[in-house]
Amino acid sequence: FLLDQLLHTELIDKIVVATTNSPNDDKIFNFCKSIGVSCFRGESQDVLDRHYQCAKQYKFSTVVRITSDNPLSDPDIIDTIITKFKLSNYDYITNEKPPTFPLGYAVEVFSFTSLEKAWKEATLPSEREHVTPYFYNNRNMFKQENYTNNEDLSNIRCTVDTMPDFILIEKIISRIRNRPIHLSEVLQLFSDEPSLLEINKDIKHDGYERSLEDDKKFLRNKLIDDGDN
Repeated sequence: FLLDQLLHTELIDKIVVATTNSPNDDKIFNFCKSIGVSCFRGESQDVLDRHYQCAKQYKFSTVVRITSDNPLSDPDIIDTIITKFKLSNYDYITNEKPPTFPLGYAVEVFSFTSLEKAWKEATLPSEREHVTPYFYNNRNMFKQENYTNNEDLSNIRCTVDTMPDFILIEKIISRIRNRPIHLSEVLQLFSDEPSLLEINKDIKHDGYERSLEDDKKFLRNKLIDDGDN
């Protein structure tokens, strides 16, 4: 469904699914092959390396990062952020630092040059796993901007991390017949059926927080190693 949404963008030149080398992801590779979508396979935990190697192989000068747990990604929002990037000299533009769109509508656009710099220099587990933290952890090194929504809707979840999330997305897709589905239509549906928001309202989004705990362990171990040396 996400690929169908992305095919409605006007400014994306090529779509590549960047998955892992794990046998568990053979299904993803085979699915992409069956529908004629390019698929790159790389590191499982070092997602920064996977993105870098993928962008390098396809010779991308600009990377638009959309994560696969966001099936309702809005092509109009994506095109707007790409346009802002093309008309500026920014290294990195996103719409989630800070977030004002619902969770599930994140877009990140960055230059290959910036990606390569992050790939060479990022060391923390969170920076390797989540790809772009090195950018916003080093704002003095990268010129960046955040695209802000007119209204703060960041309390709404439209991403898929858990079964309640999946159930909500299923209901949205079944109730809205237009394709692609735009954020405005989802918000109208929530206005008409506010009970839908109850389905996943208690889910805590903590993937990045878990990585920060890994950072603490990494730094403690590094301190011990440095002490030994």
